[in-house]
Amino acid sequence: MRLHAEYAWLPGAAEPSRDVLIEVADGRFGAVTAGVPAPAGARRLPGVTLPGLANAHSHAFHRALRGRTHGGRGDFWSWREQMYAVADRLDPQRYLALARAVYAEMALAGITCVGEFHYLHHDRDGGRYADANAMSEALVAAAAQAGIRITLLDTCYLSAGVDGAPLTGAQRRFGDGDADRWAQRVDAFAPAGGHVRVGAAVHSVRAVPAAQLPVVAAWARERDAPLHLHLSEQPAENEACQAAYGRSPAELLADAGVLGPRTTAVHATHLGDTDVRLLGTSRTGVCFCPTTERDLADGIGPAPQLAAAGSPLSLGSDSHAVIDPFEEARGLELDERLRSRVRGTFTAAELLSAASRAGHEALGWSDAGGIATGQRADLVTVALDRVRTAGVPPTGVLFAAGAADVTDVLVDGRPVVTAGMHTSVDVVAELGAAISAVTR
Repeated sequence: MRLHAEYAWLPGAAEPSRDVLIEVADGRFGAVTAGVPAPAGARRLPGVTLPGLANAHSHAFHRALRGRTHGGRGDFWSWREQMYAVADRLDPQRYLALARAVYAEMALAGITCVGEFHYLHHDRDGGRYADANAMSEALVAAAAQAGIRITLLDTCYLSAGVDGAPLTGAQRRFGDGDADRWAQRVDAFAPAGGHVRVGAAVHSVRAVPAAQLPVVAAWARERDAPLHLHLSEQPAENEACQAAYGRSPAELLADAGVLGPRTTAVHATHLGDTDVRLLGTSRTGVCFCPTTERDLADGIGPAPQLAAAGSPLSLGSDSHAVIDPFEEARGLELDERLRSRVRGTFTAAELLSAASRAGHEALGWSDAGGIATGQRADLVTVALDRVRTAGVPPTGVLFAAGAADVTDVLVDGRPVVTAGMHTSVDVVAELGAAISAVTR
């Protein structure tokens, strides 16, 4: 396959290059050459072509809450009760249908790989399905059918609070009893296909007692697998952790051996100076989810301080209030402008890196996220002739474009979106049906 991009954003460049010839073979990029005229037979990609974008933090079933939880008063904790109500209605078949449509929506937005932070493991009474990993299988199959890659971040979730309170209600579906039984279940999961990798997750210090944390950390370390966790999303989490352990969540995780370059902390909104230093010096990544943090009134995390300390930054759509990686990328910069009243903390190239290369690396796909020889052939083309992008210079697409401006997406060299349409999923119809099935 030979592609000729009007503009393409190449690794390390401050702005897109013009007239880029891109050769693809066996799902990988071959030669990538800028400044050459289109040869005969090459497929033209008008607009700006970006590397594949990575959604480093997703809870697929939260998509059913869009438009239902945003009005009126309340906070994270009241929103959580509505989320549990949806979780209680899912089974493997319904989850497959919902996740397939959600992942296809991600593909339309330019996302070529998702990190699914997966804790909805068991049946409604907390008992295991005949196949203990049936829900995991549903998510992996959904990603394959939607045409994107997935890192399934199998999440350890054992208690209802820092005090070790037992899981009740819908939470019973999340738990394995203890970290050893969690590890045994995950070890029994051997998904097929080159589109999937399995990692681990600690839901939070609320949900995994301190004594259990080293088991999850060791599982990930022994398999060189990604390890993700929610960190300091709410002040109440910090206060409860301090009361129970005399330490902040970041300090507790550091002492348990959880932090490190394979680890990604999600949100990291309410951190002290010591927390920032611990994350940065350990090279722990941080995934920001600006649209969710905004929607849930979580706050604005210390992104510049974390980046300066040494933490790579990635991006996720979390609860899917919107699925738009351009909005997440510019949200990182624009939210910081609101917090600091300073413009230009992050360059457009840095925002693109967070949305592509850094996200793929956080999910264990270090061979993706850049348009370069040998990398996985993921491409996202954004139109420059839409109402949002007309007159916009190529460098400005991250601040001007939205998911609706994506025209073409390749994943491992396969066309998944062409002319703005998914090649195999009727996304609108499938979303409507799948969400109706779990909200009626």
